[in-house]
Amino acid sequence: MTAANPRSAQYTGRLQAIILDWAGTTVDFGSLAPVRTLQQIFARANIALTELETRQSMGLPKKDHIRQILMINRVREEWKRIHGHVPGEAEVDELYQHFVPLQFSCLLEYSAVIPGVVQATERFRRRGLKIASTTGYTREMLDLLVEAGRKAGYVPDCNLCPSDVGGGRPQPFMIYEAAVRLQVYPLQAIVKIGDTPADIQEGLNAGAWSIGVAATGNMLGLSQMEFEALSASEREACLASARVELKKAGAHYVVDSVADVDPVLDDIDARLQEKMEPE
Repeated sequence: MTAANPRSAQYTGRLQAIILDWAGTTVDFGSLAPVRTLQQIFARANIALTELETRQSMGLPKKDHIRQILMINRVREEWKRIHGHVPGEAEVDELYQHFVPLQFSCLLEYSAVIPGVVQATERFRRRGLKIASTTGYTREMLDLLVEAGRKAGYVPDCNLCPSDVGGGRPQPFMIYEAAVRLQVYPLQAIVKIGDTPADIQEGLNAGAWSIGVAATGNMLGLSQMEFEALSASEREACLASARVELKKAGAHYVVDSVADVDPVLDDIDARLQEKMEPE
């Protein structure tokens, strides 16, 4: 694990809270639900999205994600060729209207809690940490995941979506609201954990510590079965690439899964004692 260069800070306490992403971080190994849904709604418009095109803006609010896909040059040109015009806000709205019911129809299929998450959050509790979650999903979608997580033993103290605060990632507003609801201060006493560059930027923009998750989420995009079927050399090559991308996004640390976070929390606590903060 590696960390960004710190700067002096006044806070010398310990970490107080962890804020976790959902798909690809705590549930839905490989972050498959949003990818498959987006590919399906674009296929209905006769546009075949690649995995890269679908995943490169993952973590944003879903309407923003659709908008970003439509801004990809190849997609715009293909849309113009097929439909006779470049896509605009009307197309964003139409695709989003198709996205919502289709995502609902498959969300629970991909809602399984990732192995090790429940046990990890129990360890976080024993450390005295409060737990919150943020997402790019809508409130209704988030509520489905919260209930599925509760049944599996994963129960954050509060759960936030973009509509709760008027904006999603990479804006920091969900983290700010989580800090208010958890009664945690300062922001450098918070760790944000997620599997996308948007997650990393959300944490950085809030002034929190930001940890990327390489193996279970968007950067690899493999189901648990697919990941476990890789040879040792293939797995390490994939993980190395994912770690690099998350570090490039600004992550202070990168781990393979939430289950691997404990040593990083120890390191952050030690750095805080040395008057170091995230930058």
